[in-house]
This record gives sequence, structure tokens and C-alpha cells, in this order.
Amino acid sequence: MAKRKSRIALRHGEEAEGLREAGGIAAEILRLVSEEVTPGITTGRLDEIVGDLIAARNCISAFLGYKGFPSNACVSVNEEIVHGIGGPRELVSGDIVKIDVGIQTKAGWIGDNAKTVPVGELKPEAETLMRATEQSLYEAIGHAREGELLSTLCASVENYVVNYDYTVVKQFVGHGVGRDLHEDPQVPNYWDPKEMRQRRFKNPRLQAGMVLAIEPMVNAGTDEVKILDDDWTVITADKALSAHFEHTVMVTAGEAEILTPRERTFPAT
Repeated sequence: MAKRKSRIALRHGEEAEGLREAGGIAAEILRLVSEEVTPGITTGRLDEIVGDLIAARNCISAFLGYKGFPSNACVSVNEEIVHGIGGPRELVSGDIVKIDVGIQTKAGWIGDNAKTVPVGELKPEAETLMRATEQSLYEAIGHAREGELLSTLCASVENYVVNYDYTVVKQFVGHGVGRDLHEDPQVPNYWDPKEMRQRRFKNPRLQAGMVLAIEPMVNAGTDEVKILDDDWTVITADKALSAHFEHTVMVTAGEAEILTPRERTFPAT
């Protein structure tokens, strides 16, 4: 019997180069806008900066207009998990702000990455949450190699953060990346076999050339979420802090290639 062809795209050659270029641009923009985070700046101004940086590189935002999303980037503060919309809110010392940057090059390739940035003085409880969330991302990246089951990668996030009594967001997940912002497979930050079957999540063995956006979203309290009246901003149901870190990676036979390279916020643990 002929082997069934995977519907998950494998990127090699020029396609891989296109994704490397897109990832590098997205990473550079995220680095530059993160440097602008300071008490008193508004979330709307951060979004404007992202828009300017994208335009200067002859790219477009992968988020602006996506299903009606009104911002160039996602800018989410404190209990806001993801999909925050830039506006008049001024950041104050002690806040943490999650910035998610997605771009599309003229050639049509997507770069997608995110990080959590402290505003002014970093509070101890926020630092611990951020450290754990960033490390959980690298735990998952360590499993992004040919032959591993996707479920092993996904489960590694929750398995790490539960040691801190944190929870992972289950309603929103990572995803494949290519010419579309969201491609197969879906990449949750946990793995429950029964639930995944009900949600029709795939559990393939990873193959070299698969490109995944891995993005732990970790809450200091409940894993339950609410969506604000703007129909976009996702918050923790108990208003506890949430952190978010994301890289786009390419699966290889060895260590994963991070397509959105940047320095770590905290040293490896």
C-alpha cells in the first residue's frame, strides 16, 4: 500500500530560505520594539512602532486585518494573555507586556514570534512567571526534532510549568507556519489524548522541514480565560498574571533551527 502523504508541509531549499528571511525580520522587529518599552509609553504607540518597522522592511503585518484584527501587533498587558489591541493605555512600572509580532514578506512567507517584556522594575512574582514560561518554550523546542511525536513536544510545556503551580492556556495554541499564518499542525501547550481526539488534533511524528510556531501561554492562576468586549483581547478569568513567549522553529534531524533568533531574556535553567 502506498504511504499516505502528509498534509503538513515540509519546507526545504528556497522555501526554507524564505522562512528564514521572514523569521529574521520578525525577530529584529520584536527586538527593536521591545527596546521602546518604558513607563509612560502607550500600547498604541508600541503598535505604531511595529507598523513603521514592518513598512520600512517592505513587509506587511500578518495580523492587521486577519479576521478583522485591528492592530499591527498584539500588545497584551498583565492579565491580558494574547490578542491585545494597541490603544491609549499607558504602561506603568511593574507591568509586564506581551508583544507578538507577525510579518509577511513580499515573497509571501510568514515570520511569527513573541516575548514578554518587563516595564520598569520587575516584580519577583512576575520574574518567576516569565522565567518559567520562557524555559518551557525551550523545553518544547528541545523536542522539535525528526522522529519525535508532536504530543511529546506539546506535553513538555505543561509538564515544566506545573512545577511552579502554573497553568497553561488550552483554548489557544501554536501552529504550523508557512505562507499562511496558521497552518497544520496545531501545537497546544499540553496533551490529553482523549481531549485531543475530540478536538481532532493531529499527533504526527515530526519530520525535517516542518515549521512550527511554539508559543507557551502560562498563567499564574486558573487556566480559564475570558474574551473582552472588543472581541479580541483574551484575559485570565481570575485576573492573574500571564506570560507568553514564542519562537518559529524548523524541525531537523538534530537540534531544531530557531527561525526567529534572539537572545534569551533569562539564562537557561
